[in-house]
Amino acid sequence: MICPEQLAPDFETEAYVRGKKVNVHLNDFIGQWILLIFYASDFTFV
Repeated sequence: MICPEQLAPDFETEAYVRGKKVNVHLNDFIGQWILLIFYASDFTFV
């Protein structure tokens, strides 16, 4: 579990930036504020 003031573990994911699909790493944003949003069950028929 991650607590406030702790760094999140690095990960890589795909993202769309200005209409192009790119790979991003969490470490690309060191020193910046970011907001991560996860959609559980997105694109499912539940």
